[in-house]
Amino acid sequence: MLSAMPHQRRLAFVLAALVLGSTACQRAGSCTGVYCGTLVFGAVGEPDILLPPSTQEGVSRDINEQLFLKLADIGLSTNTIGDEDFQPLLAERWEWDGPLTLVFHLDSRARWQDGQPVTASDVAFTFDAYTDSLVASPYRAALRRVASVTVRDPQTVVFRFRERYPEMFYDAVYHMRVLPAHLLRGTPRDQWKTAPFGRQPVGDGPYRFVSWKAGQSIELVADSTFFLGRPAIRRLIWRFTPDIVVATTQLIADQADGRDQLVTPENIERAKAAPQLATYTYRGNTYGYLGFNLAANGDTTQPHPIFGDRDVRRALTMAVDRASLLKSVFGDYAKVPPGPVSQLWWIWDPELRQLPYDTTRAKWTLSAHGWRDTDHDGVRDRDGQPLAFHLLVSSASTIRKTYARLIQEQLRQIGVQMEIDEVDNSVVSERLAAGKFDAVMLAWQTDPTPSSGIPQVWTRGGFGRSNYLRYDNPAFDALVDRATSAATRAQARVAWRSAIETANADAPAIFLFATDNVAAFHNRVADVRIRPDSWAALVRTWRIPPDRLIDRDRVEP
Repeated sequence: MLSAMPHQRRLAFVLAALVLGSTACQRAGSCTGVYCGTLVFGAVGEPDILLPPSTQEGVSRDINEQLFLKLADIGLSTNTIGDEDFQPLLAERWEWDGPLTLVFHLDSRARWQDGQPVTASDVAFTFDAYTDSLVASPYRAALRRVASVTVRDPQTVVFRFRERYPEMFYDAVYHMRVLPAHLLRGTPRDQWKTAPFGRQPVGDGPYRFVSWKAGQSIELVADSTFFLGRPAIRRLIWRFTPDIVVATTQLIADQADGRDQLVTPENIERAKAAPQLATYTYRGNTYGYLGFNLAANGDTTQPHPIFGDRDVRRALTMAVDRASLLKSVFGDYAKVPPGPVSQLWWIWDPELRQLPYDTTRAKWTLSAHGWRDTDHDGVRDRDGQPLAFHLLVSSASTIRKTYARLIQEQLRQIGVQMEIDEVDNSVVSERLAAGKFDAVMLAWQTDPTPSSGIPQVWTRGGFGRSNYLRYDNPAFDALVDRATSAATRAQARVAWRSAIETANADAPAIFLFATDNVAAFHNRVADVRIRPDSWAALVRTWRIPPDRLIDRDRVEP
């Protein structure tokens, strides 16, 4: 495996973390009851911000699960059709008032952690913020079919939809975490991403924010007055690590209590061998790909000189042996995706048409389009321009860096030069937002339904948000609209199949892996339940029995 930093620096980081962890988490404490306990999670990377509409990073999402509530949330079935499987949170109950109107009645016990009540005005404010172009929320496209959210009275809020479709309730509740209007209304929305609130949030969830030590950790403490029931585990700590290898090493060394994804076969086997750990397998919600920027690097008004050509993208896709790469990196713990699809989605279908692995055809296509090695330096060229580009990769992801190097070699064999730019996550985010890249290696954690995840990332509606590649095909968008509006799953399946096969033929990306998820948590933790779309959603229901407490569990906040 490739490391995120030189071996000596990484070893020093691990040793320092273990020393700091033992002193910080094992100082003397006196807590002995059922509401004790500390869970230390090994996080790969650091959140960008703790303001839900302004981030979609995984660690931020996991922490926001504890701080901010939705009106209702999906059940363990992850069924997104209708409202039967949804669980009340801020909304005590709801009813339909006609085919396009949904009425929520808020739980009068819900409070912000500064003591103010959660009201219908907060919900209306939240919808307005999520759909405001100044906020530029990545979830804006997912709310496109909600026409309005209005206040009927302080405890009643009304959603009106533009049309009727099967996932109306899901769209109303899943994408938005309700925000405190009284604390955010005075902050200009174009400044939300840098607002102090995002680093010292005040929520309404089961845990309260305690501290954010830059480059080290974030700590939360259970809200003993939480209206849906006091969480049993008192403290949650996300400790930042540079990569999955370091995070797993801390877990094995008993200096951390959990990892939601172990990712590699090596890490999984190490965790299974650790006597203090229990492993949990659950459906994967992540797919990874090498994405081509269809717009010029730094200029979204012009096509990319290489990737603007559909046939060139197809040739590069056919030059990559995805099956062998996956076996080399993941062993049996992932599958080659049949397009931009995670294993969590019901539309997963290995029989979807995809471009084959065919280096002969790839070379022929490039030559036919004028890309030949005229100067015999091993790199194809056309009109003096080499067939060369830079790949943007997060330095925190061992998996993506490994894939990058393996793909680099496979492309070299057909005369394509790919340089790898390994940078921090924050730099990746900045360059993606600015369009300043040629290609990028990404892994996408999906919602439980393609109806929100695909429009957000792969349609024109995602421009300026999550469609960083500027993939734009009106035929694909029309098929997605047909699929998301279909009256039945059978009708939706037909439309989704056509949509995915259209994207596969256009080759905006090389779809590389869809993971099986294996998590590991300390075996003193009881009642561990993992929802596949969001492993942290049910942490408030986990507990540590008093007779299993260890030293760090007894520490008082």
